[in-house]
Amino acid sequence: MLKKIFSKDKKESLDKGLEKSKKSFFSKLSKAVAGKSKVDDDVLDDLEEVLITSDVGVDTTLKIIERIEQRVAKDKYLGTSELNKILREEIAGLLSENETNNAIKFSPDTTKPYVIMVVGVNGVGKTTTIGKLANKYKAEGKKVLLGAADTFRAAAIDQLQIWADRVDIPIIKQKMGSDPASVVFDTLQSAVANNIDIVLIDTAGRLHNKINLMNELSKIKRVMQKIIPEAPHEILLILDGSTGQNAFEQAKQFTKATEVNALAVTKLDGTAKGGVVIGISDQFQIPVKYIGVGEKVEDLQEFDKNEFVDSFFKE
Repeated sequence: MLKKIFSKDKKESLDKGLEKSKKSFFSKLSKAVAGKSKVDDDVLDDLEEVLITSDVGVDTTLKIIERIEQRVAKDKYLGTSELNKILREEIAGLLSENETNNAIKFSPDTTKPYVIMVVGVNGVGKTTTIGKLANKYKAEGKKVLLGAADTFRAAAIDQLQIWADRVDIPIIKQKMGSDPASVVFDTLQSAVANNIDIVLIDTAGRLHNKINLMNELSKIKRVMQKIIPEAPHEILLILDGSTGQNAFEQAKQFTKATEVNALAVTKLDGTAKGGVVIGISDQFQIPVKYIGVGEKVEDLQEFDKNEFVDSFFKE
């Protein structure tokens, strides 16, 4: 299965996209273990600092350190040369546990139309991600429809229209300031009438007033369910990986505001904060479904924990 998803080009793109994160992490790690041959308390203290400053997050870091402490206690002697391998195994194990905890109940292959509501603050790459996803599904032979329910900003509607034109996919929109729920209603009606496979709904990304955001997202969901009772099948939260700890805060606010069941972490290629993927996946127990590792359409990749960990720890 892995080989099918991860072509040589994709793997190279992932390696390149994580280059900055990897370099930063390993330069810190090699300083932490310089001149030491054994994993002891001092090395673990330094490792804790390396993980935290690599944006893995405090809670997740403590879990990783605890797992390594257990191995040290069991094996009595662990050389610092083995630290990379142990870290790789423990982080892969942590990501695997989260994957089984919160699987999405529906699948685009068995549910039609499959409705994806995309949420996230402005500037995280929400519209670009929608465009790239639309292109991906279209390439798989699916009929796709876009819904421009971020009516708060004219720019958002225009941006989505540009992507719709670029990938040649229909879009349902109204003028700026329209009721987002009304746009969603029209979009889902059209999806049902036109035998659409995948519906991607853009939503407003303002967090300054959380109550309004919560109310708006709840209203959109209620309106969806009048037409398709289980919709939205997927609530995809887009996070900007380059913001590091700020992405944690956004995840916290959005998971309070609505039932997010999938994550996409974008802009990993421009940052040394790739460790944020590990922390977010662990802390929110929500599967990371996609990662963005470059500008090109194909640089939005389906997240594969094994390939990610492999690229991150490749020496």
